[in-house]
Amino acid sequence: MPYIIDGHNLIPKLPGLDLQDIDDELKLIELLQTFCQRARRQAEVYFDNAPPGFARGQHFGAVTAHFVRQGTTADAAIQRRLERLGKTAKNWTVVSSDGQVQAAARALRAHYISAETFAQTLLKVSREAPTENERAVWDGLSQAEVDEWLELFGGDGERE
Repeated sequence: MPYIIDGHNLIPKLPGLDLQDIDDELKLIELLQTFCQRARRQAEVYFDNAPPGFARGQHFGAVTAHFVRQGTTADAAIQRRLERLGKTAKNWTVVSSDGQVQAAARALRAHYISAETFAQTLLKVSREAPTENERAVWDGLSQAEVDEWLELFGGDGERE
């Protein structure tokens, strides 16, 4: 079952993430990528207050990040998404602790869980040992490729 996630609602529930960090959204997306790969799920995550000219959706593997333009909210974008899903909304799980978002999910018979509950699941799955496929990907990359990815995505060069 795929997820629709209220990103800025989830970030404060995760240790090490802070809404004041400049790269909080990217850090969440990275956690969600690992989760989706290991849980074999897809997720759409919505973030408020996209800078001018940056409002759009971006694909990060099984995670699609929607950066919602200023003047509207992620909550409203999630509600519109659920409405577009219509009867198929029942096949999705909405992650938010916001009462209005949960009410929209309930009205369209989508499943919903609180950000706190999902954060626990996300952390548990993220802490599991890497799968054989994940190790194969890392093992197949040269150090130059790893360095290039780290430079592109702002990593610190440390690898566990």
